[in-house]
Amino acid sequence: MPSITPKQERFCQEYIVDYNGAQAAVRAGYAANSARKTASRLLTNADILARVRELQREQTARLALTQDYVLQQLVDTYRCCREPEPVLVYDPDAGGMVESGKYQFDSKGALRALELIGKHLGMYQDKLKLDAKLDTGQLGKVLEQLGAPDG
Repeated sequence: MPSITPKQERFCQEYIVDYNGAQAAVRAGYAANSARKTASRLLTNADILARVRELQREQTARLALTQDYVLQQLVDTYRCCREPEPVLVYDPDAGGMVESGKYQFDSKGALRALELIGKHLGMYQDKLKLDAKLDTGQLGKVLEQLGAPDG
């Protein structure tokens, strides 16, 4: 286990409950008036981050969560959200709610599930990722090609 204090360990344990750093700091015994700053400072500590990742792996193993399970739950959620539900309206003659003959579905839930499935499958990138090595001797040539003045 990384070298952290008992109070920092408690913070790590509390942090994985809801991933709210300020609340985790307060529950771990840090001052409430500076909880956000404390949480921010703690979450930049390499040992604490390592412990949080370790706790996450333990939790995942305990719950037997796999990528397949999560993906299947997203597909099930999508299907449930696409099920048509009758639109109810108030009928004063009936003295209550009755079906209007129209149907609706949870489009926000369906779209969110599809978005998460698409992200999992790598269908779109949130950020441009560059993985390149530039030889510093070649920098002048690249700048020249781009029409930039030599610096």
